[in-house]
Amino acid sequence: MSKSSVINHKEKRINAISKKANVMMLCILSVFALLCVLPVLLVVVVSFSSEQSIFQNGYSFFPTQLSLNAYRFFLRLGDQIIRSYGITIFVTIVGTLFSLAVTTMLSYVLSRPDYRYGKILTFLLLFTMLFNGGLVPSYMVNTQLLGLRDSVWALIFPMSLNAFYVIVLRTFFKSIPMEIIEAAHIDGAGEFKTFLRVVLPLSKPGIATIGLFTVIAYWNDWFLGMLYIFETKKYPIQTLLQSMQNSLEALTQSSANALEYAEMAKNAPTDSGRMALTVLVVLPVMLAYPFFQKYFVKGLTIGGVKG
Repeated sequence: MSKSSVINHKEKRINAISKKANVMMLCILSVFALLCVLPVLLVVVVSFSSEQSIFQNGYSFFPTQLSLNAYRFFLRLGDQIIRSYGITIFVTIVGTLFSLAVTTMLSYVLSRPDYRYGKILTFLLLFTMLFNGGLVPSYMVNTQLLGLRDSVWALIFPMSLNAFYVIVLRTFFKSIPMEIIEAAHIDGAGEFKTFLRVVLPLSKPGIATIGLFTVIAYWNDWFLGMLYIFETKKYPIQTLLQSMQNSLEALTQSSANALEYAEMAKNAPTDSGRMALTVLVVLPVMLAYPFFQKYFVKGLTIGGVKG
């Protein structure tokens, strides 16, 4: 047997083994993907199930009786749901834009090798990732010093700066060649113009990745609403969901016709109602994610290589 035929035989064996490994890996990843999708599917199915079928058979992917009572109930409570949705949408949009503005500017400054205090600020950022002042001091600062109690801004400012996001974007900005920035300076652009016209357009994947993280963080946050908001009509949708899991009192308090809503609360769907509200909360994020997926994957890949 000639040397070339031996090499070809080995290459065929390697290719066959590689194909088998790819098939096995694909099967394993498919199983993991299915395990991630099944809980979401169960939530959707239960939200369309009747309370009686849930009581008799428990949670099931194959309900014996379908019902829209949970969604009808929330339509009758439309004022509170719509108000909470509006607050959450406002907080998510404004909070994400403000957080990205602060995070990108700070990250760009820290990524510049000629910035004198870069190491000191980076150390302070890393220090806050390990230690913080605690819940009580932050509550006193936000309520007594800044006056954010029962204010929508209390849902935005405490989450506007994340040290981890700054470190990730700083690493991403470092991947931009300094020659491009120096060329912009030679053309007469100042620091701020260089940042807006040169750095930001080249950093769309990284900014989109951090933006997606920030959107999800603001959209899913319920703790700040529970901590700083005391009027039910100012609840964001996640805090409303948390209140729903405990009782329906938070919904009845916002109604002018308390007797009517109290009667509704007696017949309110409990398990299917929670699932229906979960679907209403998760659905916008699920619909928006495909538009960010391309930048999200690319941003994570570049950050991983450079980090």
